[in-house]
Amino acid sequence: MTRIKRGYIARRRRTKTSLFVSTFRGAHSKLTRIGIQQKIRALASADRDRGRQKRTFRRLWITRINAVIRETMVSYSYSRLIHDLYKNQLLLNRKILAQIAISNRNCLYMISNEII
Repeated sequence: MTRIKRGYIARRRRTKTSLFVSTFRGAHSKLTRIGIQQKIRALASADRDRGRQKRTFRRLWITRINAVIRETMVSYSYSRLIHDLYKNQLLLNRKILAQIAISNRNCLYMISNEII
C-alpha cells in the first residue's frame, strides 16, 4: 500500500493557533495542545472582561461626577443630580457628564444650577 500524505489543513490550523499564542510565556507558546487550551481560555477571559470593563468605567464616571458635585453644593448629591436631569429631560449620559466635570467644572455648575 502506498503512503498517503495528509493535507495541509491541520498544519494551517496549528499555525494559526501558534501565531495567536506566540506572545504567551513558556510551554503556553511552544506546545500545540497547551497552546490551544490557553487560546480558549484567553478568548473566554476577553469575552467576560468586556462586560466587566463597562461596569468599571461606569463606576469611575459616577465617582467623578459625585466628587465634583459635592465640592460645590454641600446638600446636593449625584443621585439628586441624575434624578433632576431625567425630570428636566436633559439627555446627558454619565460619560459626557464626567468629561465635563473634569475639563470644565463651571459648565457642570451651570447645568446643575439650571436644573435646580
